[in-house]
Amino acid sequence: MTLKNAFTIRKERRKKIRVFFQVIFLIAIISLAINALYTFKKYQPFNENNTTFAGDQGFIALSYFGVDRVGSGSLIGTEQLESQLAGLKQQGYVTVTQQDILDYYKNGKELPKRSLFLAFEDGRRDTAVFAQKLLERFNYKATIFSYPEKFDNKDTKFLLPSELKDLTQTGNWELGTNGFRLYFINVHDRYNNYLGNMGPLEYSMMMPVLGRNYNHYLMDYIRDENGFPKESYVAMKNRISYDYKTLENIYVDQIGYVPGAYILMHSNTGAFGNNNKVSSVNEYWIKQLFKMNFNREGYAKNVKKSGLYDLTRMQPQSYWSVNHLLMRIKYDTNDEGIEFIKGNQLRQNDWDVQKGAVEFKDEAIILTTLPLDEGVMRLKNSGDFKDIKFSALLTGNEYGQQKIYLRGSAGLASYVLVNFVNNNLVITEKNDGVTKELFKLNLASFDGKKDISIDEDKKQVIEKELETLARYAETTEIAKIQAERLKDKTLENPKKIEDGAQKYEPQLSYHNRGVRQVDIDLKGAQITVNIDGKDAAKDIKLTNVKPGSVYLGAAWGGYGWSQRNLADDVYDGVFDKVLITGNTGVEKEQVLYDERLQGISGFLAIVERAWTHLIDWFIRNL
Repeated sequence: MTLKNAFTIRKERRKKIRVFFQVIFLIAIISLAINALYTFKKYQPFNENNTTFAGDQGFIALSYFGVDRVGSGSLIGTEQLESQLAGLKQQGYVTVTQQDILDYYKNGKELPKRSLFLAFEDGRRDTAVFAQKLLERFNYKATIFSYPEKFDNKDTKFLLPSELKDLTQTGNWELGTNGFRLYFINVHDRYNNYLGNMGPLEYSMMMPVLGRNYNHYLMDYIRDENGFPKESYVAMKNRISYDYKTLENIYVDQIGYVPGAYILMHSNTGAFGNNNKVSSVNEYWIKQLFKMNFNREGYAKNVKKSGLYDLTRMQPQSYWSVNHLLMRIKYDTNDEGIEFIKGNQLRQNDWDVQKGAVEFKDEAIILTTLPLDEGVMRLKNSGDFKDIKFSALLTGNEYGQQKIYLRGSAGLASYVLVNFVNNNLVITEKNDGVTKELFKLNLASFDGKKDISIDEDKKQVIEKELETLARYAETTEIAKIQAERLKDKTLENPKKIEDGAQKYEPQLSYHNRGVRQVDIDLKGAQITVNIDGKDAAKDIKLTNVKPGSVYLGAAWGGYGWSQRNLADDVYDGVFDKVLITGNTGVEKEQVLYDERLQGISGFLAIVERAWTHLIDWFIRNL
């Protein structure tokens, strides 16, 4: 054997060994990815031997928009969904089926003490994939709602009829429907300019410039810019009836039956539409085709007087903590037995929770308010804190209040308060019951967002509308016309603030997520607040120089400008990686409190996050 041949053999051997280990690694990753999605447990219905009954307690209904591996927009992430379902399971909630609900209303069947009708809307493929394992783990059964218009296989985000039928075979799913299609009518922008009717793609693209003045396809007459009907009663009746007839035909043809559960989209009208005649048409078809209808949204509890065709559902948001959900349920149901999730008990022992609910999760303190109220917690043994440095990453929503009280007296009769309220930084001081605002800063301006005039905003709104109309035009010719209009609009020069025009004040959505690194330097008679590495408030003068405790607070900010889930009146303040040190000027300040994971715990947390990202990548790309 020549030296060259020996080298080649060794090279080939090393290559085979390398390929072998690569294959083993890939098999392991794929196995873990499959394990992340499925447990292969079979659903077991509740019975008298495994369930608690307590007379007629009704049932709650929760309906999620959809599920994503990591969560995005309205889609809840699997980790967040797992947390919420685990919290419900811990409270003793048992899922009930559509047949259970029918038997409850028609035959007086007794439901479990804490009964849950669980639903997922829009028939998304990712929902089925990522929710399946959780349903199996908690022995839950859910209804997945769908639009039969999506059965044409043109949009891969949605499940096909064959896949929906396969889902029901797992035992964890039933079928429901949101109606034939999602379509919007009588749409106006935020300046009340009439835009007409549009599908979900156009609506989604225009959403940033729309107001609250629009409706769902089945809820009203199609109207003109002045609000007058553009169609006769017969035309309206035929239009609405067409959707129901088409829905029936598609389901019977491709599924074999019409699902028994229906959600009348954008209802909450007290009837079945925004107009009595429209309502009558909807009512006829709903009772003709379906066994039950969710006609209201925002509140969770259903009782016998609700009726099968006037059911209500709560729609948990993707950012809700488990205690946010439990707080809503507790006050919707008046169930004093609901117990909030505490998380790390050792860390909980460092705090006195005075109002609301607190979960210690990983490195975060999640403080959930009471409805229409606040949450307050005090750090124990901090009554002598005077000159300190406070650091935290605040990740609660922009709309609401996240409060950091320093030098707080008992009962908060005096304090220095750094408050993040509705995307503003506000520093106040309270002495002997008298409150004084010392500083206020709009954080949008702090971030460098330029103020514009109403005229400039109107131009931007119209540009977005024309861009959308051009993209989704029915013909190439119409698209060219809209593109020319857009080109002309971009050349306009609207009046600016410096020219005397009125300033545009954007309305803050309740759902905007906030992420702020906050560093506070409190010493003597002054305070400095640094946000995201920049001084936001420098050397603000104080009169309160007495030592006192550190408190954290959260407060509901009022009803937000949002179309989704209008009834939400609970807020989560999220304080991540809280660190409090002395501020005595020495090189290494004394650590007074540290919420960060340290040592082996911190290392394992980093490894776990990296591993999760790796699994996520494989799931997305398998």
